[in-house]
Amino acid sequence: MTTTDVVVIGGGPVGLYMAALLLQRGLEVTVLEQRTVPDMHSRAIGIHPPALDALREIGVDQELVRRGVPIRRGLALDRGTTLAEMSFARVSERFPFVLSLPQARTEAVLESRLQELAPDALRRGVRANGLSEDGRQMNVHACQGGRAVSFGARLVIAADGVRSTARTALRVPLRRRDYPDCYLMGDFADGTGLGPDAALFLAGGGIVESFPLPGALRRWVVRRDPFRDDAGHTADAGWLVREIGRRTGVDVDPGSNSMLSGFGVRSRMVRRMAVGRCILIGDAAHEISPIGGQGMSLGWLDALALAPLVPALVAGDRAGVPAFERYRMRQAARAARQSEINMALGRPLPTGPLAARNGVIAAVAAVPVVNSFVARKFTMQ
Repeated sequence: MTTTDVVVIGGGPVGLYMAALLLQRGLEVTVLEQRTVPDMHSRAIGIHPPALDALREIGVDQELVRRGVPIRRGLALDRGTTLAEMSFARVSERFPFVLSLPQARTEAVLESRLQELAPDALRRGVRANGLSEDGRQMNVHACQGGRAVSFGARLVIAADGVRSTARTALRVPLRRRDYPDCYLMGDFADGTGLGPDAALFLAGGGIVESFPLPGALRRWVVRRDPFRDDAGHTADAGWLVREIGRRTGVDVDPGSNSMLSGFGVRSRMVRRMAVGRCILIGDAAHEISPIGGQGMSLGWLDALALAPLVPALVAGDRAGVPAFERYRMRQAARAARQSEINMALGRPLPTGPLAARNGVIAAVAAVPVVNSFVARKFTMQ
């Protein structure tokens, strides 16, 4: 058994960032990641200003900005007519934008930073399958190359996602909620002329979201009925392009599709983030709607809040844990409420209520102080 100060379970964006923070504090860290190679399929793309401030702590913020697309404003549109405009110019002095960058590229930058700090910290192809505690340390039981291996640590940090093995092993209770909302998203060549702007098309059939990506690409997210498809047609890239055209009037080339993913929405909140010598962060602790793009940033902010406590936790001092749990669980609940608002605004409406909703959005956005307040909320300030 290998013993170290901290074992981080999960080598995704949150686990990599957590490990880098701790290595900079002089701690010994091992990161266990079940994937043998990075996953190039990117769902998450948005990095909010508070997350960029957090990423600045390990010196990767400027490299990420260089690779991504800074979104400095969002437009609310109704078939080509601009109903409202939201500027992010005042949301942050250092990062007055939301950065759009596919998760796979973000992970590559984080992994490179981890390699600089400790070339052997990341162990790929290691699948954690259980935990045990012997009073002095936590033991992570895993499988690597078909053989059983174990890793001992004075503290285990689980950043192993929505299907967290650590959370299951610890039998942490969850608050659960499922939503009726369902979406299909895809990346296509960008011929909209929207440039670096994000766009929300407030269509009666359900909202259509559109975000710029590096490489002259654009991501489209369409709300769909999970119980019906388009006259029997499969919800594929062709269906997505037809719906984009029907609801927005924008023509998208289906042959340029480079990523397609469907998802439903649910909320999962742990009732406690710390159990013994293990702490859950990121999606292992709180799964919220992807609408609004807060999930990845929320995990990084968990890590940032936890990092100063880790040296004491390694030494056996848990005095800071209750305050950490209360603060981060409160922030997760706030993000979940914001995502619920985002989803509610995008649900299908008949003509009369649709016109009323769009009129209210236009009127509210025209009030500068309200516009600024909403912009700060949207960017997790």
